[in-house]
Amino acid sequence: MSVEFKLPALAENVDKVTVTKLLVAVGDDVRKDQPVMEIETDKASTEVPSSVSGKVTEIRAREGQPLRVGDVVMVVSGNGAPAEAAKPAPQPQRQDAPVKLEAVPAPRVTAPAPVAAPAARVSNTPVPASPSVRRLAREIGIDVSDVPGTGPGGRVTIEDVKSFSRQARNDVRPARAPAPVAASLASSSEATAFGEVERIPMNSVRRRTSENMTHAWTTIPHVTQFDKADITGVERFRQQYGKRVEAAGGKLTVTAILVKLLATALKKFPQFNASIDVLAQEITYKKYYNIGVAVDTDRGLLVPVVRNVDTKSVIEIAVELQEMAARAREKKNRLEEMQGATFTISNLGGIGGTSFTPIINPPEAAILGVSRGRIEPVYIDGAFQPRTMLPLSLSYDHRVIDGADAARFVRWIVDALEQPLSLLLDN
Repeated sequence: MSVEFKLPALAENVDKVTVTKLLVAVGDDVRKDQPVMEIETDKASTEVPSSVSGKVTEIRAREGQPLRVGDVVMVVSGNGAPAEAAKPAPQPQRQDAPVKLEAVPAPRVTAPAPVAAPAARVSNTPVPASPSVRRLAREIGIDVSDVPGTGPGGRVTIEDVKSFSRQARNDVRPARAPAPVAASLASSSEATAFGEVERIPMNSVRRRTSENMTHAWTTIPHVTQFDKADITGVERFRQQYGKRVEAAGGKLTVTAILVKLLATALKKFPQFNASIDVLAQEITYKKYYNIGVAVDTDRGLLVPVVRNVDTKSVIEIAVELQEMAARAREKKNRLEEMQGATFTISNLGGIGGTSFTPIINPPEAAILGVSRGRIEPVYIDGAFQPRTMLPLSLSYDHRVIDGADAARFVRWIVDALEQPLSLLLDN
């Protein structure tokens, strides 16, 4: 008896992975729950265990190959394979045929390439749609000329835009991909004209980062508020209690302290712990406080999430940050710990720089950037004194947050860093 082992659903919103390493070969005996391959998503690396036992008779996955949930990884025969699996056994042959057939339609897809010309002509034709419909399409990054109209005379309605957007979320969205691809091909070919080049395919983390950041920057109206906090007292606190935190397995960093302060800040300013639903014209205020912390790895930027920071001590947060960062760099981070952030911190202080503009991580409404602290002269009580000043950069979604509230939010964080005991005065 044979059974196909298919890629299972690994986490919410994860439907595509890349195979980084196969852990079994044809002829191997596998047990249920034995890891059979290592995969990588845009956020994490993990092992995939087998759901069946038996002897591997065929492996269809290849290292470096992208897989979707439900794709066949391998075929196993033996006592561990369920009897009903014998029926689907012929399916591989039927599946293999379509794979070859896809190569045949390929010329047909390229042949109608001229169809792009009519598309261009249509886009130049005025699309019947009201100003409110056009505004909604712009806000969610849709070209209204791409939306099929169901109203009188082909008029595009708000429901048409919403329906098109929902469909686009589930599709690969090939319509919008060609533009950047064409641009990149042009720049690549131009580069080769001036000398030797090397082309390296983007890994899954870089691809998803590229997609997410492009989407965020082009659809969210970003504004960045800059300020500085005097952390001279915080530095003394870190020196005084750093050993205690290290004994617990963590490191008393400015990031760990900020994560804890944000638990209170986000309760005081709930619009920073929110997200916007443009289609529904609603703002969702979250009653939980999960902070994403950007981690620099050799694969790219990963953002593990510290959950329920309002219920944890600074020591607990410091230990968790240390462990999560280590797992991210060692490619051992779990998918579930990369999801559910309501706010993000990106700290580049360990590298350098005076300030930067962090890009919001959708669907969050804001992100706090932290640069390197420096000793600067500050005028206090009639004289200049050397103080350690920490640059802060708050990027926020102006659809959700007003500039005045952003300034108050940053000033609250500055005051909390400079006078932490003042927090005891508030409930």
